[in-house]
Amino acid sequence: MSTSKNNSLRIVFMGTPDFAVGTLKNILEAGFEVVGVITAPDRPAGRGRKVQESAVKQFAVQHGLKVLQPTNLKDEAFLEELKSLDANLQVVVAFRMLPKVVWQMPKYGTFNLHASLLPQYRGAAPINWAIINGETKTGVTTFFIDEKIDTGSIVLQKTEKILPDDSAGTLHDRLMELGANLVVETCKQIEAGTVTRLPQDESSELKPAPKIHKDTCRIDWKASMEDIHNHIRGLSPYPGAWTQLMNDGKADQMKIFKTETENVEHHYNVGRLVVEKKSLKVAVKDGFVKLLELQLPGKRKMRVNEVLNGLNLDKEAHLR
Repeated sequence: MSTSKNNSLRIVFMGTPDFAVGTLKNILEAGFEVVGVITAPDRPAGRGRKVQESAVKQFAVQHGLKVLQPTNLKDEAFLEELKSLDANLQVVVAFRMLPKVVWQMPKYGTFNLHASLLPQYRGAAPINWAIINGETKTGVTTFFIDEKIDTGSIVLQKTEKILPDDSAGTLHDRLMELGANLVVETCKQIEAGTVTRLPQDESSELKPAPKIHKDTCRIDWKASMEDIHNHIRGLSPYPGAWTQLMNDGKADQMKIFKTETENVEHHYNVGRLVVEKKSLKVAVKDGFVKLLELQLPGKRKMRVNEVLNGLNLDKEAHLR
C-alpha cells in the first residue's frame, strides 16, 4: 500500500514500557499529530501493591494526549472509541498482539517497531536472546503488522553492534534511541508516499526470542564459560540470572548481574566458589566466571567486594 504525497498523518500510538516512550517523544518532536495513545491498564505493582501507570501513560498524560486503556482489544465500546479518533496510521512499540479488526482499521495500516533484525529474534524478548546467544550485532526493524507475530513486510532496518561488555540494559537504551529515529523515518516515508514493503526472507535458520520465564533465568554451571557469561549479561539488569548458593548446609537463591571470564585450567569441581584477593569466582569446565555484581536474598544489588565483607563461606560452598 502506498500513499499519495504529503499525506497529513493522524497517528494512534500503542505502547506500554519505557522502551516505547522515546519513540512517542520523537514522533511528537517531529511534528506529527498524535490523536490518541493506547496503553495497558493501570496495575498494582511492588510490595505495597500500589496502582502503577505505564511509562507510556505517564508520558502521554504529561503531554496532554488522549489515553485509552482497554482490557479487551475486541470490546465494542473500545473499537468505537478507537474508530472515532479517525486515525489514518497506527504505530506500535512494545505492546500486545492486536486483533485484525484493530490493525487493519487505519487507511495506511499499522506498523510495529521490533528490537531485532527481522526475521531473526521474533518474539517477546529479542534484546535478551541476542545477547544470551552471543550475537555480535542486532538492530531495529519497522514492519507492517499482519496475521502472525512479527512476520509482516519490512519497511526499514538499522544495525547496531553488540559490544563485549553490553548487558540487556545498555543495549536496550541504544536500541530505544535507534528505534525511535527509525519510526520517525518510517512515518515520513508514509507521509511522503515513498514507503516500500519488503517481504521477510525466511530462507535461513531462524532464532526465536520467546518470553523469559524464571526457569530461563537459572544459570547452568555445566555450560561453557562464555555461554554462562552471555546468559548473565543477557538477563541483566532485568529479570536477572539466578542460582542457588549452597553454604553451611543452607540453600539460598542468589542473583548475578555482572561477570568476567577467566580462561585458565584448574582442579575445582564445577560450581565451586573460590575467594581470591577480595574477588569471588565460580569454577566452570573451561575456566572461571568471576562475579562482579550480585544480590543475596533480602539485600540490594551489590558489588562483590561489599558482599564478601559480610559473607562467610565454608570450604565446600558452591553454586548449583
